[in-house]
Amino acid sequence: MDAATLEMVLTAYDETVQDAAAGGHPDDVAHAEGLTAAAMLLAAVTGVEDAAARAEVERINPRARLAA
Repeated sequence: MDAATLEMVLTAYDETVQDAAAGGHPDDVAHAEGLTAAAMLLAAVTGVEDAAARAEVERINPRARLAA
């Protein structure tokens, strides 16, 4: 994944997690929603299948990357 796509994926994850948390969702639900949003964006941008996009997002571990 190139740097621009990674940045978009991380932004989609972060914004979705923040929105979910602001809406009163627990951390685990907000994280799951963030993963879904990031995977949907990755699938749309790259054209890969949804399951492959989800696996790639989980592999890059956006929560850990953003916490660093």
